[in-house]
Amino acid sequence: MKHWKALAAALLVPLALAACLFLPGKFQSTLTIHADRSFTYAYKGEVIALDITGAMSEASGLADNTTDGAPALDPAKKAAEKAKKEAEYRDIAVKVAKEAGYRSVEYRGDGIFYVDYEITGKLTHNFVFPYNQDAGMIFPFVAIELRGKDMVRVKAAGFAKPENKDGGMSGMGEDTNARLDGVFTLVTDAEIVSQNNEDGAKASGASKSVTWKVTPTSSDAPMAMLKVAGL
Repeated sequence: MKHWKALAAALLVPLALAACLFLPGKFQSTLTIHADRSFTYAYKGEVIALDITGAMSEASGLADNTTDGAPALDPAKKAAEKAKKEAEYRDIAVKVAKEAGYRSVEYRGDGIFYVDYEITGKLTHNFVFPYNQDAGMIFPFVAIELRGKDMVRVKAAGFAKPENKDGGMSGMGEDTNARLDGVFTLVTDAEIVSQNNEDGAKASGASKSVTWKVTPTSSDAPMAMLKVAGL
């Protein structure tokens, strides 16, 4: 069983660089990209925090309990740790709400935030959402990357089940992934070079839209390549 403990630690250490892992829950999200490189991104819905540090502690405690017969974590200690974590999450909500684009950030308890976000800009640089070093938001749901002088790639890696879901996460990945429920829509008047939605793009006036339904079983992250005005 010592090997199990070592394996669990190996699986969780890369994520522990951030105290929490933030994932989408129930949401509606729209990305509009125009041929002139102007864009608007909106996200409205849940953001769920996973306590990576707590998961590592539980995994370690479970391994010790299995191998050494040690008692389970003290209930009072667990309650105190949860209260501390809840306070940290409330503080995160206050800090993130001050960032540009956030109309509101509400912490609803048990690691669940409700976010209303919208931002408009020009794609002269890459864009990711969410990203906040102070809050530990370092794994974005959506990324827009500039490719060459006139191409942009959109990839919403957060809007699909994790590529490396493993039992080393003590089951919390499955629990949280069960809340993944949303719609991501790309609207553009630029040329769509490629996209991975089998239903394809739908025309609406001068624009086209591609809509991905996101569920706990979604395995392919929404992705598209667009040709826009050159830099």
